[in-house]
Amino acid sequence: MRVPDEANSPFLVRQERLRSLMQDRQLSLLVITNLTNIYYLTGFRGSAGVAVFGLEGGHLWVDPRYTLQAGEDARGVTVSEERGPLHTAVGRWITRRRVRKVGYEDTNLTCAQYHNLEQNCRRGVHLVAAGGLVEELRLVKDSGEIRRIREAGRVTVEVFEEVLPLIRPGAHEADLAAEIDYRMRLRGAEGAAFETIVASGARSALPHARPSSKRLGQSELVILDLGAILQGYAADLTRTVFLGKPSRRVRQLYGAVLESQQRVLETLRAGVRAGKADGAARQLLKRRGLDKYFTHSTGHGVGLEVHEKPRLGRGEKTRLEAGQVVTAEPGIYLEGFGGIRIEDTALVGPNGAEVLTPASKANWIIN
Repeated sequence: MRVPDEANSPFLVRQERLRSLMQDRQLSLLVITNLTNIYYLTGFRGSAGVAVFGLEGGHLWVDPRYTLQAGEDARGVTVSEERGPLHTAVGRWITRRRVRKVGYEDTNLTCAQYHNLEQNCRRGVHLVAAGGLVEELRLVKDSGEIRRIREAGRVTVEVFEEVLPLIRPGAHEADLAAEIDYRMRLRGAEGAAFETIVASGARSALPHARPSSKRLGQSELVILDLGAILQGYAADLTRTVFLGKPSRRVRQLYGAVLESQQRVLETLRAGVRAGKADGAARQLLKRRGLDKYFTHSTGHGVGLEVHEKPRLGRGEKTRLEAGQVVTAEPGIYLEGFGGIRIEDTALVGPNGAEVLTPASKANWIIN
């Protein structure tokens, strides 16, 4: 079944760019098994599917659950329904193409799937690990992707501001997280881009703490990490608040993290190495004697996945490009005391960054 093409479809543009990369790698075909990459290239979103792209066209195999959906959503590919193992059908199809060099996504394919594919390809077909080709395309967002991420950021900020009055002593972490998720859906989000984090008191020193039944207490730090996903695209926002009157130490710690994040945002521009953005945060915190409490990288790419390339980490040599979307999220975590993290999603531009999650950082004290 051939799905109608759209002359101006971003999916067709992406497929053409992929074929250019395949030619550079001398690949006759590329087997795509990462479902996020299949969506990026075709517009089809399902829990099962395998796509193959060649220099002249593409093919998508789905099971009967998704035949109608793929027929409506997929662009630039021929859709086939397969009732047996998808990789078996793909291998047999490749055999009929009489090609020799076939790439596959080694970062996604399981050993069992690889052997199934290999066993159903004819002798002479050389399977080549080619993971990362589609992710390379996904590094720089097109205008439609940026619009969706900006919308996800808008919803995320609005929900944070709505929930802020509910952050009071006695509230349960899990209840606040559920309220955030509920309000994101009310505003049109498909859901949360990741498990919402609400962590208070000593638990805020756990960078990826899961919301618990703990009640928020007076004179405690509270970290809220949230992000909506709209039309497949995510945003990521973290704010830290304090319940009560913060001590001088807490004010100093918060100020240090806030200043380090601002240094990162000032660094984000096309041509800057990712490691330099990370270094901007660490240098500031080191001068304050806090660098040993910063235990993760400064940021990561955001798009169809909430964690994707590029990584803003120590020693990263990748140069940032205009159109990339990344987070800036320095944090410090003191065992037994608490943690402070401030995070925004930002669009890299030729001369600087645009913050896509512009929630206030000034109203962090809740009396």
